[in-house]
Amino acid sequence: MTTQRKINQKGLTVKDLVTTGIFTALFFVFTLVGGIPFAPNPVLTFYMPMGSALLCGPIYLLMVAKVQKPWSITILGLIMGVIWFATGMHWAFSLGYIAMAIIADIFAGLKKYKNSIVNLISYVILSLAGVYTYVLFFIDPEGWAGTMLKNGTEQAYIDTMSASASSWLLYVIIFGTIVVAAFSGWIGSKMLKKQFQKAGITA
Repeated sequence: MTTQRKINQKGLTVKDLVTTGIFTALFFVFTLVGGIPFAPNPVLTFYMPMGSALLCGPIYLLMVAKVQKPWSITILGLIMGVIWFATGMHWAFSLGYIAMAIIADIFAGLKKYKNSIVNLISYVILSLAGVYTYVLFFIDPEGWAGTMLKNGTEQAYIDTMSASASSWLLYVIIFGTIVVAAFSGWIGSKMLKKQFQKAGITA
């Protein structure tokens, strides 16, 4: 095996970057599809992280299986964070994607991206990215509202959110997102069983 080939195996190749880019685009589209039914409604917006986590499990797991190298998950989270920031989402939403992608990347890397259970858990970790903005909403509602008003959100939307935000709701958001993401990842692992076997991914 040549030195160049060894380097390519350790680091991301052009093919890996293209694969990451394609799956990031798919991840973004399915995040939108799952989250759009909730986001426009100030009462239902709290459930957006669950909706976003519902469809992306198979996409994420297939990307990890195809690349199996550090940085791919981080790049996905970085791109997602930049997109959300550019579209006027709260900065905590963007920060959540970047931070949780890094953590998910490190976690999946513990088993060299070849363990299906660890990869599934890393997807659950990444899915919690959307929870960041709601955590901040409950911790500092006035600061959160001020940022969103500057980003173009209407006062009436924020007022309705505040009125419907029960104290227990944050726990529902976090726990619900974990459950939905785990279900999505489980479905993905069943759908992609043959692909995982080819990639050498074990249970």
